[in-house]
Amino acid sequence: MMDRTAEATTGPLDGVRVIDLSTVVMGPYAAQILGDLGADVIKIESPSDTVRLGPYRNTRGMTPLNLNVNRNKRSVALNLKDETERGRALELIDTADALITNMRPGALARLGLGYPEVAARNPGLVYAHAQGFRSDSDRAGNAAYDETVQAASGLVDVANRAIGRPVFLPTILGDKVSALTIVYSVLAALLHRDRTGTGQHVEIPMTDTLIAFNLVEHLSGHVFEPPVGSTGFPLSMAKGHRAVPTRDGLACVIPYGPQNFRDFFAAAGRPDLAEDPRVNGEAIADADVDGLMDLVEECSPSLTTEEWERVCAEHSIPMASVLELDRAGEDPYVREGHLLDVVEHPTEGAIHTVGIPLRFSATPGSIRRLAPLPGQHTEEVFDELATQR
Repeated sequence: MMDRTAEATTGPLDGVRVIDLSTVVMGPYAAQILGDLGADVIKIESPSDTVRLGPYRNTRGMTPLNLNVNRNKRSVALNLKDETERGRALELIDTADALITNMRPGALARLGLGYPEVAARNPGLVYAHAQGFRSDSDRAGNAAYDETVQAASGLVDVANRAIGRPVFLPTILGDKVSALTIVYSVLAALLHRDRTGTGQHVEIPMTDTLIAFNLVEHLSGHVFEPPVGSTGFPLSMAKGHRAVPTRDGLACVIPYGPQNFRDFFAAAGRPDLAEDPRVNGEAIADADVDGLMDLVEECSPSLTTEEWERVCAEHSIPMASVLELDRAGEDPYVREGHLLDVVEHPTEGAIHTVGIPLRFSATPGSIRRLAPLPGQHTEEVFDELATQR
């Protein structure tokens, strides 16, 4: 079992204080990343917060999702509808470098926690506000969830065109991509603040973020006006864009270029296919990709996954075995990189925690605190605040 304190470091954001006034995944995940990088993150949550409901082992509210997005934080329980407790929240915000929230603008204004009110007290604050739709649009007040954002950003259209079904991607992509956008937006605004002394309001609309994310490759031929082709990145939309079976599992095998295909077919014991005219020109024609990938799938069961790993590494063919999530902790790459470790939580016992994927040579991030109980640090935080006055 990993000792989470053995390698604890201050991290590149040591000395930065972040107030996490957000719920569900997007805001909390962004705040956790900043905490992983060394920031002092204080999560303000309602004493009756229902978002933490879900399956748990020992303590109500300590759900898998909560354990995954609230580490490296201290939790303060405050009822923001109570004037006295709202005043205590403002005192905390006065000490912060950044605030992250996904509350609706109307609710923030009613509580006196909108940007104008908060900036008047703390002009150096970076105020990161995330919501489903842009604030100056006619959808500004609409409720938004990951699925609605996937639909509004075109991701459902891409799925429908690629596989013939308008499905949602089986991950909360909108929340997590928006969380990463919050992180780099906050860091950029903090850099500006450090240069000028001035904070600012940063708006992160989920739908706008996912539209920009989606169109990087899928705008495709419509980059040009008039268009020179259809939307949709051809490789991603291809019928053969899928993992293939090996003798004992599944793998992603993506030959690029004629030589990759020839080497693959030769290794599969199909020298006849290695002589196919489609893989003996200067490049692979777009019209031939689906047919060739069908042949890759036909040949892939000839070797085990481990054998394909060796062949593909030898011939520089892009390849990866399919990680089975149920066995992720047993995967050598995951294990050696500490991407999933077992740690001892103070109240929940042994749990798996996801590692920090970034590597800093001088100021590495660290997991200093596991997810707190709701309100666990209320007294500690306000005792600190009293001594700083």
